[in-house]
Amino acid sequence: MNKRVLSAEISHETNTFNIRPTTLAMWQARRCYRGSQIAELMTGTQSEISAHLDAAQRYGWELVQPIAAAAPPGGRTTARLWAELSEAVIEACEQGPFDGVILALHGAMVTEDQDDAEGSLLARLRERLGPEVPIAITLDLHANVTDAMAELANIVIAYRTYPHLDHYQRAGEAADLLQRAMQGEIKPRALVVRGAMLEGCDYGRTQGGPMSRLLEKAERFKKQEPDLLAIAICAGFPWVDILQTGPSVTITGHGDNPRFQAVAQELMDEIWATRYEKTVPIFSLKEAMSAAREVETAQGRGPLVLADFSDNPGSGGYGDGVRLLEAMIKADLKNAALACVADGQAVQECMAAGLGAELTLNLGAKADPASYGPPITLTCRVEGLSDGEFVAEGPMHTGVRFSMGPTAVLRIGGVRAVVSTQNLQVYDKQFFLSQGIDPAQCSVVAVKSWHHFRAAFEPMSRRVMLCDSGGLAQMDLTRFTYHKLRRPIWPLDLA
Repeated sequence: MNKRVLSAEISHETNTFNIRPTTLAMWQARRCYRGSQIAELMTGTQSEISAHLDAAQRYGWELVQPIAAAAPPGGRTTARLWAELSEAVIEACEQGPFDGVILALHGAMVTEDQDDAEGSLLARLRERLGPEVPIAITLDLHANVTDAMAELANIVIAYRTYPHLDHYQRAGEAADLLQRAMQGEIKPRALVVRGAMLEGCDYGRTQGGPMSRLLEKAERFKKQEPDLLAIAICAGFPWVDILQTGPSVTITGHGDNPRFQAVAQELMDEIWATRYEKTVPIFSLKEAMSAAREVETAQGRGPLVLADFSDNPGSGGYGDGVRLLEAMIKADLKNAALACVADGQAVQECMAAGLGAELTLNLGAKADPASYGPPITLTCRVEGLSDGEFVAEGPMHTGVRFSMGPTAVLRIGGVRAVVSTQNLQVYDKQFFLSQGIDPAQCSVVAVKSWHHFRAAFEPMSRRVMLCDSGGLAQMDLTRFTYHKLRRPIWPLDLA
């Protein structure tokens, strides 16, 4: 008989130091699909839900898919909205009985009333479905894997690429193991090990460095241990003030082989040993502008790409920081573009003025002016207006629909700035191309991103520089006050 499988997605990376709650509008800006919408809009995309759909075709599963929801990283999701999102999954249990469950989560989601939202969801599923139904979950490489997640899920799979290009592949791996579990071939269980670390693994970068070596070592362990089904190495997401934040190693194994714990601990020991190893330098805005001015008069092809990592929406930054844009304007760059400044109020003023209008705006730094202000006052021309809709061209999230919300393109001298309503990390060239800007033809391209942008932008660049503009997602973790985090912990307390 065909297996009946519950499939769902609820994915959010929460920065608990972000003072803005994540609302329904923010979830809808990314996706919040229900029922038949899910297959209609997600089939054929490089997404976990698409992998669930393909696994159903491959194995003859009967899928029940109540919700596929993902929001851009940000502050805590409201308690009321979390209740609504999670209840969609719990209510679907009434359509059972189910032979298995497969969930696309993040692993670093915190709500107004749940420090471990994913663990809470799994606990409620277990209450409804019992202990015998196998549950497979996929997590981001930056998950903070809690004890509850490992205890309540049978199969834990995490991305192995950063930039994250393997959503589909990892969900396919989880589906294959779930099928084996439902057929009785394996009895998977998960365990997690973490250390006294708040961050590590070179922030998870998989373009050489410690994370790449860790993943290679994990693959060798898998080949040596037939019952070792999966190893999830997560760098953790440090801007989360909960007890179990930080890097972790999660083993999915067949049975209770004590060797699994030893393997996890050996990998965790290596994460500790490599904690000071970093592969990418960080530059000040002054250094970035010096390089930008040189590029505008240099020979050769390809833009200088500047990544404002400290205001990265993908790390829960507000995305409305204007310090990098301000520096670009003051440097009098002649052929530069930036995406995006998240400022819906400024967009509405541009809409009211109309295409081609010249106006004076107070732009940006509205979310938390005390920490990242002040706004900048600039005189600009409205060069573009749109609804901000586009389909990602890849290589990350190929074919997935995105919405920046109402969007304006401002020209200030030789600098063009994409100003959006929604706060999204820029890792696809369509953030520019959909607004009439070809980034390949610019001398300088600036993006609000930490690392994901490399997949699309680095191949066309002459150089990439990570810039610290002093935003919320800065890497000096001593500037944040943690109340719930276990202590002592590196780098706050331990050397």
